[in-house]
Amino acid sequence: MSTTIISKKKQILAAGLISFTYAASAEVMNDSADTALPEISVTSASDHKTYNATSSTGATRTDTPLREVPQSVRVMTTQQIEDIGAVRLADTVDFVSGISRLNDFGGTWDNFAIRGFSGTDMGFLVNGFPGSRGYNPRRDTATVERIEFLKGPASAVYGSSEPGGTINIVTKKPQFTQRNTAELSAGTGGLKRVTLDSTGPLTKNVAYRLNLMTEEGDSRSSLLNNRRSLIAPAVTWVIDQDTVLNYEGEFLQASTPLDRGIINVRGVLGTLPRDRVLNDPSDGNMNMTSNSHQLTLDRTLSENWRAKVGASYKESSFDGFYTEATLSNPLAADNRTLNRNRTWRQLPSRDVSFQAELEGKFNTGSVGHTVLFGAEASQLWMNTEILRSAATTPIDIYNPVYSTTLLPVTNRTTSTDENQRVKALFVQDQLSLSQKWKLLGGVRWDQYNQSVQNRVGTVTNTSQQQSAVSPRAGITYLPNDWSSLYLSAGKSFRGNSGVDVNGRAFDPQHSTAYEAGFKMQTADERLGANFALYDIKKTNVLTSSDVPGFSVAAGEVKSTGFEADVYGQINSNWRLSGNFSWDDARVTKDKTLAAGTRLANIPAYSAGLLVIREDALANGSRYGLGGGINYVGNRSGNTADTYSLPAYTTVKLLSYWQINKTIRLSIDVHNLFNRNYYVGSWSNLYVIPGTERTVVARLKIDL
Repeated sequence: MSTTIISKKKQILAAGLISFTYAASAEVMNDSADTALPEISVTSASDHKTYNATSSTGATRTDTPLREVPQSVRVMTTQQIEDIGAVRLADTVDFVSGISRLNDFGGTWDNFAIRGFSGTDMGFLVNGFPGSRGYNPRRDTATVERIEFLKGPASAVYGSSEPGGTINIVTKKPQFTQRNTAELSAGTGGLKRVTLDSTGPLTKNVAYRLNLMTEEGDSRSSLLNNRRSLIAPAVTWVIDQDTVLNYEGEFLQASTPLDRGIINVRGVLGTLPRDRVLNDPSDGNMNMTSNSHQLTLDRTLSENWRAKVGASYKESSFDGFYTEATLSNPLAADNRTLNRNRTWRQLPSRDVSFQAELEGKFNTGSVGHTVLFGAEASQLWMNTEILRSAATTPIDIYNPVYSTTLLPVTNRTTSTDENQRVKALFVQDQLSLSQKWKLLGGVRWDQYNQSVQNRVGTVTNTSQQQSAVSPRAGITYLPNDWSSLYLSAGKSFRGNSGVDVNGRAFDPQHSTAYEAGFKMQTADERLGANFALYDIKKTNVLTSSDVPGFSVAAGEVKSTGFEADVYGQINSNWRLSGNFSWDDARVTKDKTLAAGTRLANIPAYSAGLLVIREDALANGSRYGLGGGINYVGNRSGNTADTYSLPAYTTVKLLSYWQINKTIRLSIDVHNLFNRNYYVGSWSNLYVIPGTERTVVARLKIDL
């Protein structure tokens, strides 16, 4: 009788860092003896119990220690997401430097600026795939393992994007250890939310994960309501010791108001209460869906080479009625009568992406290389249909009486179909020159095709083809085992929609960014810090032409700033997260705006601090007490900088009691002092009020 013991550990880099550990034993009695299947455990390397993640796949698309990456990367871990009680992506951004809230289209989608630049179209990735192109409901955290805030240009690895940075969301993966967790939440703002997270083995080499969520309430007024539900199945199949197939689906439905906020009365804010509703509640909610599928196959070719192929398919829809301010002369001269149109919108989209990568490790002399070759192809289709009522319905903003007569919508103001197709190739090399010096270089070529059909009035078809080369380079110096310094430079691009007065497509926007930084990490890897200086310039921004009604790609904007993030575990009792940013984001060249005009909604200064103390009670149970404070400086309310959103500071209290190994009770107080503040604006008309003081209780049970 002979015994064979097989033991192997490898890391799967598709859509997040996952470690698959194989252990198998077989007793070979004779030719007909049965052979045992491998026993496989799957563990996530995402630093669950700390705020300090030590590695990231998003920044370089390879598993690289963050201390060696020549750019600022802030990872929001599972522990911090749970501590702050985040249920949306938007709940996490206050604790990351350099992130600003922008117009969120009435609370229906995510829109943030990183280092002064909006990332609406490529605002976030999901496991490295485009996650926010088209029209999408706000991102829920029920499926989120961690959030990687990747600062600086991302075009060299991800293509068309803004130069300030990109957000990569890593989702929860199937585990081969059975676990079932339920969480119930209720809040004074009407929030009622239930989640279920179940994972475990189906067979010895197949594991599943199922996340469910249902939610209602949590609106700023009793006249508004919100309902959401999510089903997210995932399956991992370890085909053999070298091959892993992973599928993830997400099916989200939302019924939510298109709530643009309250009226900015000629630049005088605070004249209306934050719960004032100025649409007609009888319009009902917007109906939104987002159905996505991701499939990835990872194959280890040899000890030093791996290959990955993947595909993503996402369909989303957005439709419903909304009574909103007219596009021209919305606020009458009496400063109290708001003229409104009833509007119907239909905004479906479909996004398909394919990726292929080959990663290898080798040496040339004393220099180590980690090379990455990749190819991508994607196609995005978006349809926009907007109809408005011919008649208007005025409303008194100080004493609103809501209309019960639903006006017909007969004027088609927008009817377009847009197709975007992208093909791309990229290569990257990470060189280990020595123990102390690391070098990164990469370049990507993108070919971008866009076609738009406009069916309002005379049917017109426009198309354009653009290509761009996006390089980046960086060098890192590690003087010791707890710090590093780096310099980096990169270029990025983003396509401009439309045509000029001669019917020619605009050149794409081009950006150049420089960054210098300092990183620290304690020897036990529990506490880390990032400090960064950056300078970004973007050209070919659309601005007014000499011919009225047309634009030219001749504008220029610039953002210069400093960021600091400190995060992690101070000792066995204390954990913290602190952030500070200074951002000078301004127009430097424009046809109508003066040089030096601030970019809308971007504060010059912002900061945040989160502190949690955890300790044990006499009976052995554990508790946590802490709080967070956020400061956002004054911001320009519109593009022309004719009014400002005032600075604000909010405070939250956090507490939890880990009653035993399976039950945790949390009680949080948001906006403790009930501060009246504005998180953003939409042009000259609407400002978005922050939420009032709310108390939220959460009960988490391991079943």
